[in-house]
Amino acid sequence: MENNYQKEEIEIDLGQLFISLLSKWYLIVLAGVSCALIALVITKFLMTPMYTSTTSVYVLNKQDSQSVTYSDLQTGTQLTKDYAQLIQSRTVTEQVIANLGLPLTSEQLSKRIEVTSPTDTRILEISVENENPEMAMKIANQVREVAAVHIKDVMDIQAVNIVDEANVPLVKSSPSTTKNVLLGGILGGFVSVLIIVIKVILDDTIKTPDDIESYLGISCIGTIPYTSGSSKKNSKKGRKAVR
Repeated sequence: MENNYQKEEIEIDLGQLFISLLSKWYLIVLAGVSCALIALVITKFLMTPMYTSTTSVYVLNKQDSQSVTYSDLQTGTQLTKDYAQLIQSRTVTEQVIANLGLPLTSEQLSKRIEVTSPTDTRILEISVENENPEMAMKIANQVREVAAVHIKDVMDIQAVNIVDEANVPLVKSSPSTTKNVLLGGILGGFVSVLIIVIKVILDDTIKTPDDIESYLGISCIGTIPYTSGSSKKNSKKGRKAVR
């Protein structure tokens, strides 16, 4: 019996919770729209747009023959992390900063460099992010040139051949306006729902006869209607007029 009562009580609470959320749907929508607009304003006017330029190279080992086997590709793929570490090394970044006169530290430039490799290839894609699209292109090309020399010296590589030169990006890579607006709207709606749920859970006031039976465990045999002071005065005036 107790288990059934607990299950019934949980169902009633969930029902009340759903009704409360449904009755305040306009607040949830308003909070979501407001946060989405705030995210839009922040993204458009307060966040600095960033541009990404990418250059790619092909790494050729000295022991490679004219025909490259699948095992050679696997070995080259396993070395991708080594190449990435060399490209983002302090030796490379400091040389690039000196060549271009960048107002960045070695660590700051390293964080703006991303090295990736397509599956089962020895092609390395070097991407650089910067607030200036032309500077992003210059840094990417400079990183490629300096890193090519460094990789050949350290890993005894025959050649690092250019696959693609970096170009000037025409479209910003970040921040994403659509993504931020959606996240802002979802976050605003979620927070408003959370606040409503907490208020409903913490609200233990008695509002209906059913609440008396639920909270106090006693039956309600009658209700007394509430009459405001103004209503009493109006009723007295009405009685005098009748007399």
